[in-house]
Amino acid sequence: MSETIRELISEEDVAAKVKEIGAQITKDYEGKAVHLICVLKGGVFFTCELAKRIEVPVSLDFMSVSSYGDDTKSSGVVKIIKDLDESIEGKDVLIVEDIIDSGRTLSYLIEVLKQRNPASIRLCTLLDKPERRVKDVKVDYVCFNIPDEFVVGYGLDYAQKYRNLPFIGVVEF
Repeated sequence: MSETIRELISEEDVAAKVKEIGAQITKDYEGKAVHLICVLKGGVFFTCELAKRIEVPVSLDFMSVSSYGDDTKSSGVVKIIKDLDESIEGKDVLIVEDIIDSGRTLSYLIEVLKQRNPASIRLCTLLDKPERRVKDVKVDYVCFNIPDEFVVGYGLDYAQKYRNLPFIGVVEF
């Protein structure tokens, strides 16, 4: 089976929106430091670009989580594959994700992190599919709401391919 990629959001539009969101985060965290938690693997491209656009002190850590289920949907059972390296107690935490759809993984992750006593937790995503939401998750910063299509690029993959595309594209089979 071969696939093609149709551009959904251009590299220029992604860059402009990341700059805009970075400016908003800078304003919202004025006088504070923000601790970014990048959700691997897909979130790394967005997190790095976003961090460069935030003008308050930034620290960074990584988590990797996996939802278990069949091939078509998440079961809602989440496993932490890689946990944080540092404590988040007392820190203003911003979880940075590539895409949010059902909300199951992020809902679980937020509850786990709240138990670690951060000063605050907010959520930032590059892409949001709100019509797919099954768990209520408050997303504080959204770059783009997108339709329910399978997307790649800017960190998102299909079978570990296409993460390095500089734009967001739709996989067409």
